[in-house]
Amino acid sequence: MATSLTSQNSGRIPGPVEAAGRVAAERFARWVEDGAGRLPLPGSGGTGKRFAALQSLGRADLSLARLAEGHADATAILHELGAPAPAVGERWGVWAARPPGTALRARPDGHGGWLLDGLKGYCSGAHTCTHALVTADADDGYRLFAVATDHPGYVPVADTWRAVGMAGSDTPDVRFTAVPARATGGVDAYLRRPGFAHGGVGVAACWLGGARGVADALFAAARHRVQDPLVAAHLGAVDVLLHSAQWAIDVAASEIDADPLEDGPPARLRAARVRALVADVCARVLDEVGRALGAGPLCRDSEHAQRVADLTVYIRQHHAERDLAALGRLVTEETTDAVGAKEGTDG
Repeated sequence: MATSLTSQNSGRIPGPVEAAGRVAAERFARWVEDGAGRLPLPGSGGTGKRFAALQSLGRADLSLARLAEGHADATAILHELGAPAPAVGERWGVWAARPPGTALRARPDGHGGWLLDGLKGYCSGAHTCTHALVTADADDGYRLFAVATDHPGYVPVADTWRAVGMAGSDTPDVRFTAVPARATGGVDAYLRRPGFAHGGVGVAACWLGGARGVADALFAAARHRVQDPLVAAHLGAVDVLLHSAQWAIDVAASEIDADPLEDGPPARLRAARVRALVADVCARVLDEVGRALGAGPLCRDSEHAQRVADLTVYIRQHHAERDLAALGRLVTEETTDAVGAKEGTDG
């Protein structure tokens, strides 16, 4: 069922993103084929190593990290829901976004399987992945499905990703027309499993790697401008930011390993807090580095400029005040429950 790095059923990756997409696709394929894709599962005792590997990829190439994180997340989800693991040579993605203007429906095929129809947004690795876990609405609720991307009814939609940032992540919309699918888990299994929150921290590890990649330009400049107090001040601020985010990731990894099946408010709160903190750190690192170095690196250093563009786009996966509002509701529920429990004990 494997497909080539650029699927024949969909034409070329559009316009200026094509070169970046091909490079990231080739690196992603090598990463999987070399066995690097077999990261420790969340909660297996090696969660810190898993997050460190994702962070390292993010520091080197955020588009590659996005593709690798999707494959690693798919592997963890399949394990958690009791489905077969990816076979050798398969490259998987997880496509669960539900942006306005897109809708994917699942219907029984009459033979115990399912068919997918509609449009799915933000499918990273659309031309690159051989398989994907895709969420869709069925008559009985919200479900997760495994699909192969070599079906003629599977067509990435040209020109639906035009950003320079994360161009290599190959993230267009995909049109599904009667694409065969295998149900993975039951209704709402994707959202209700413990690993949903754990996976969110893994994405934050990729973001933090991207921030370190952007900050590398500032560290290099500081070594050549040791007498510049403003550069030193910005470097100090960035160092504090990066270390605070690293501590949060490390603590989260330890807590996940200590209680891997926790899927209640503590797990959701941990993931929401870590993602909010790391997203804020990334935004502040982008600002500090830009103020310290000015326009020069953005105009003359294409690698640094791409890192800045990639990180700027990728952290928008955190929905700013909407996610903070959700965190606030979780905190309110937790504190209300804690007060109620105390009053019950005191009574």
